[in-house]
Amino acid sequence: MAKKSSSKSTTRKSSSSFWGLNKISLWVLGAAALLYLVAMILSLVGVDAIAVTVLQNIAMAAMVVIVAILAWRYVRSKPAVWKVLYIFILLVVIACIIVPLCV
Repeated sequence: MAKKSSSKSTTRKSSSSFWGLNKISLWVLGAAALLYLVAMILSLVGVDAIAVTVLQNIAMAAMVVIVAILAWRYVRSKPAVWKVLYIFILLVVIACIIVPLCV
């Protein structure tokens, strides 16, 4: 008696585009690490603090954008309370980035 081999086909959800969000996230994280590294080296050398701050803020802004996109992808199918929470959290993050720059 021959055994029937059952083969389950597993499908993976893959990104059909060349620049999937996961790949963009990796490269933004790498670019942020590079910017932070350059900012650290400049601060150790004694370069103007404004240049260091600008590099760090660019890195932080890029990472916040990626995280906000990923968070929205999670929240968009949730009830309205999740969307309100998302907007509240995003406003707090933006305020905490902008207020120290103005003071």
